[in-house]
Amino acid sequence: DHILGLGGLASTLGRWEAMDELNIYGGASAITRVHALMEVVFGPGQVPNVGVSLNEIEAGPLFEGGNFTLTAFPVTHRGAGCFGFTFEEQTRRPFLNEKAEALGIPQGPVRRDLIAGQSVILADGRTIQPEDVLGEPMRGAKFCFVGDVARTGPLHKIVDGADLLVIEATYLDADAELAEAHGHITAKAAARLARNAGVKTLVLHHLSRRYRTQDVLAEAQAIFPDTYVANDLDHFRVKKSGPVEKL
Repeated sequence: DHILGLGGLASTLGRWEAMDELNIYGGASAITRVHALMEVVFGPGQVPNVGVSLNEIEAGPLFEGGNFTLTAFPVTHRGAGCFGFTFEEQTRRPFLNEKAEALGIPQGPVRRDLIAGQSVILADGRTIQPEDVLGEPMRGAKFCFVGDVARTGPLHKIVDGADLLVIEATYLDADAELAEAHGHITAKAAARLARNAGVKTLVLHHLSRRYRTQDVLAEAQAIFPDTYVANDLDHFRVKKSGPVEKL
């Protein structure tokens, strides 16, 4: 039910000739359904010819770059192949300027090499090791996104210490039985997860239209005050060194 818009998006981009390549990632079942949807839009057998690339994923690292990693983790919903995602900055060791100054290390490439973990030889012949000027490792910012999910128990270790957790909250606690029957969670359950896992900020999405937004927010904030309800085009800045900012 969350993939139908891809057909219209791909069709519009194709008509505008604005799509060089569209990469879509998902579990096996999701990719099968997206393929069927794209064949309706572009015609049987045409998906490879229109710049749409369908990529089946499994749990584990999906992308590792110089600044961050993207990891998929399994979640329980109504069937196999459902995933949440963690974006996490690389762990870094801070450069200690005071130590560098005391050792007479010049500005420029020498310092960059030390930050990169390489030893250097100074003009006076001294060898400086990265350990001489780098502090203890510091974990980078961590953002976890969870769509539809039936149980929060398996998520505690995964979202532990996240700076930002975005997760569904389809039901209020008064309808917890409905949530369980349909493979969803309540705002209360999401807030408890955030509190118990040491999350910094919580953003709720996928709310049922039967509830007022302020009621969902109130249920969550009673347990975890730093909670927002997501709106289209919301922007948040996630930094390890400070609070999450809603822009």
